[in-house]
Amino acid sequence: MGLESFELTDEEVSDFDVDGFLVFENFLDEEETDLLRNIARADRERQLGAASRADGEGGAVKLHVENELGDDVYSAIVRSERLALPMEQLLGDEVYHYHHKIVFKEAHVGGAWAWHQDYGYWYNNGCLFPHMASCMIAVDKATRENGCLQVIRGSHEIGRVDHGPVGDQTGADPERVEAALEQLELVHVELEPGAAVMFHGNLLHRSDQNKSENARWSFICCYNTKGNDPFKESRHPRYTPLNIGSNSAIRDVGRRQWEELKGKAVRS
Repeated sequence: MGLESFELTDEEVSDFDVDGFLVFENFLDEEETDLLRNIARADRERQLGAASRADGEGGAVKLHVENELGDDVYSAIVRSERLALPMEQLLGDEVYHYHHKIVFKEAHVGGAWAWHQDYGYWYNNGCLFPHMASCMIAVDKATRENGCLQVIRGSHEIGRVDHGPVGDQTGADPERVEAALEQLELVHVELEPGAAVMFHGNLLHRSDQNKSENARWSFICCYNTKGNDPFKESRHPRYTPLNIGSNSAIRDVGRRQWEELKGKAVRS
């Protein structure tokens, strides 16, 4: 998929169906990536409002979750044709915004994510089917050393795995994970800033603690399908039309938001 293309090839759709994930280099261009990083770094409100979840390994993950879309660069990315239309191809239905979040994995102290499936959480929110997916965009370079995403290729075909407590997190049944690792390939998804990975709601994934000198922040957009509208209320929203927007809004909204944040910094 090219930077301004909205359509995946048949081969890309097939790869997603088989592997459960797709990687896109240069998903955001250099200016868009810089805007996202600069805004996230300056966005004190989200950083101060971040939740912390112990990882069961002595560390903790920090993240900020938003259920609503607004007039900011995060929402412009969620709504963009570049992201929403391929998601509809991969899931075979109209998609809507389920939520988005920033994960703050700081140098030396950033916690791990236990092995899990996103649908392992979302099942309990009244989503009857696993017709759901996420896109993680690298704000910083993601490497093995700073705790990049790890996935088990093809594990979405296993179906939903039972989940239970792991520290303050919810993790997949370790016995099932171990069996999956014996039969399927473990992939470390190392990404340059601005690269992205789209992955199925049933794909088993995790990340290690960040013990390096380099932060690894990431921005994650989560989608549900219209036909999978939850049958009950939960902490995440039921179906509402996404109102897909243009790719150019990422840059236009981002530039405006960045100028506003710089102005606030000067006044303070």
